[in-house]
Amino acid sequence: MTVVDPETRAGWVPEADEEDDAEDMPLSMRLSIADTLTLGNATCGFMAVYFTTTGILIPHLTGSDESGMARHSAATAVILMLLAAVFDLFDGLVARKLRSSPMGAELDNLSDLISFGLAPAYFVLVYGMVADDAHQRVSALAAIVVLLAVVLRLARFSCVTLKDGMFQGMPSPFGALTVVSIVLLELPFVPTLLAIIGVAWLMVSRVEYPKPRGVLAVAMLSWIVAAMGLLAAWAFDAPGGQLLLQTGCALQVVLGAVIPLFATARRVNTFRDNRREARAAQHP
Repeated sequence: MTVVDPETRAGWVPEADEEDDAEDMPLSMRLSIADTLTLGNATCGFMAVYFTTTGILIPHLTGSDESGMARHSAATAVILMLLAAVFDLFDGLVARKLRSSPMGAELDNLSDLISFGLAPAYFVLVYGMVADDAHQRVSALAAIVVLLAVVLRLARFSCVTLKDGMFQGMPSPFGALTVVSIVLLELPFVPTLLAIIGVAWLMVSRVEYPKPRGVLAVAMLSWIVAAMGLLAAWAFDAPGGQLLLQTGCALQVVLGAVIPLFATARRVNTFRDNRREARAAQHP
């Protein structure tokens, strides 16, 4: 009902109740369960940056000799990135089973940018500042390459439609964990730099990767849990913890190199089969 003010002769409408406002809230402003998991992903990425700063960079800049703190913080930062990958895995599964809000895709890209773009790039940057044989400016350039690769990959993912069940380019969670594994291997600086740039190239390449669904999702989750255990053993200086961590990191890097080879071989075989079928159709 419209009420007229006797002084101004202007009409005004009574304010709606708060309950009505809640009911009229657009769907784009309502968070789903999947969106909450996505926000957990972003939180883990931010905390990974926090632990990398407070536990590795600041002690180095202040001249602290507490190497245990650096080891614990490095392990915590990487475990948080792994946990972000778990959130990223489950938010997709939950969105397919239940529902996702209209802004779910945007939230997912923004969270992935923090956890799998900013966090690993910052990890590479700090590595260049604290490692004995590293070069800070070159490491900063490599970190920028990693960050831009993730930005480009996520932007392309939003624009390009691919066949169901496949990614184009190395998925950003897999790429981030591979980059961090390369750093933790503590190889000489030049091989480390080249390997990091190689992973960045794979993320923006056209190599197809299968989406983690079904058995592959279970395998990925099992590998993440095992990696967390290896990092915990290394952080607490368990017997053989260093060797176990290096073995796990080496396996991650090998997987990152082998999967593109299999994908490329499959594409070549598919191309050859299509050509044979075309020739057979032309010459019955």
